[in-house]
Amino acid sequence: MQNLLTSEQMRSTDAFTIKNKGITSIALMESASIAFAKAFMEEVKDKTTAIAVLSGKGNNGADGLAIARLLKDAGYQQVSVYLILFSSRETEEYRINLNLLKSSGLKPIDINSPGQLSTLKDEVIIDAVLGSGLNKALEGSYRELAELVNALNRKVIAVDVPTGFPTEGIINEDNVYLKADLVICFQRPKINFFFPESAAALTRFQVVEIGLDEEFIQGLDSPYQLIDASAITDLIKPRKSFSHKGTYGHALIVAGQEDTMGAALLASRACLHGGAGLTTVSIPESGLTALNAALPEVMYISRNKLAELKKFSAVAVGPGLGTADESVNLLQHLLQFKVPLIIDADALNILAKYQELLQQVTEGSVLTPHMKEFDHLFGTHSSWWERLQTARKKAVEIKCVIILKNQYTFTIDQNGKVTINSTGNPAMAQGGMGDTLTGLVSSFLAQHYTAHQAAYIACYLHGKAGDELAIERVSVTASQLGDQIPVTLKGLIK
Repeated sequence: MQNLLTSEQMRSTDAFTIKNKGITSIALMESASIAFAKAFMEEVKDKTTAIAVLSGKGNNGADGLAIARLLKDAGYQQVSVYLILFSSRETEEYRINLNLLKSSGLKPIDINSPGQLSTLKDEVIIDAVLGSGLNKALEGSYRELAELVNALNRKVIAVDVPTGFPTEGIINEDNVYLKADLVICFQRPKINFFFPESAAALTRFQVVEIGLDEEFIQGLDSPYQLIDASAITDLIKPRKSFSHKGTYGHALIVAGQEDTMGAALLASRACLHGGAGLTTVSIPESGLTALNAALPEVMYISRNKLAELKKFSAVAVGPGLGTADESVNLLQHLLQFKVPLIIDADALNILAKYQELLQQVTEGSVLTPHMKEFDHLFGTHSSWWERLQTARKKAVEIKCVIILKNQYTFTIDQNGKVTINSTGNPAMAQGGMGDTLTGLVSSFLAQHYTAHQAAYIACYLHGKAGDELAIERVSVTASQLGDQIPVTLKGLIK
């Protein structure tokens, strides 16, 4: 997994790399600019494209100046550089790169007020005005500049971070950001790129390597980590000779009502296809015909026979369960066995309504709320940053793993560490996806992974299967995803 860094930690990494690799800050900046330029040239292939580079007077602006020079040298015929002179302060790196730019034959244009850019005709704008570390909202001329550029409705590509956007902390939706179609960021994505509010500042991002010391980065103390494919392939255990169904555990899924049987079937399908040796589902008897027709491999147990849970290596409860008294009593019954549970959907809503039950949840359980369910459980939040900090606190308090569902789902372990999932796409925005995820978590927990491992493996596999299906589909159903799971899983095993 990759450590994600705060802006302060990234500055420390720059300093460490410069000191220990024996390079200058200008050399590191050149490396970053070369990496940006290569990615930019893949994005904007036509070298007759008119490009405007907006450069502030700090190190982000210095990057912009170097990038402009590199693009000119690469044959881009219409590169214009605009110096944003709203501040009296400038860095040494900015001065050096400004001289190098002028030596290359490019003549920058001074911009002393935003209105000077109102007639900008360039097709692509490179935003190198302000970089990371900004700890206040844009105001004055910088705010006017962002509003003006946004109104031009041009393709904007930002250097490392969009102007005005905080790299960590609360993203204020009332603030103004220079909106980027693409952010080409250095070495690591910013923590705040993974929150829904980031849509106010960027559409997508791409990470480029710039030569920072990876060992130093991975050694830093960060509560935020990004799941990558290597972390999953290193963890997933291939099936061995002479193993049998008992080797891969027995999962129980308590789900469904007469009118919500689909949720139980979707969760069971995912659990089965995720590789659990045995899958049993407890549903109303009226659902038996549907179960036997759709999933003959899945066993059935009636609700009134849930008198012993020790034979199950994973127990999930909630999808389609409803919140009537019968369901409340059922959840109370399961909690009394003091075994870890995977708690989803209606079971979460019951916990939110009866907070005393939340205190009875067994250590090592997995809670899988989406945003509304989370706020019902733990109180209303005004931002995703606050919501995530609450999740970290609550995971420690109740000693459970929390899967906070999002486009980039956050898995928080019992120590408050956050694992951010990198897979998934908008084609998966369909009903039943949460039920499928619950089934997958159950499957991996049954196969004797830890609760935290089961949670983030399931999140990654769930999103990866959706990504593979979305290559040829506008939308992906939960049933399609369930059937894709074993194919995707096979591709992740070494």
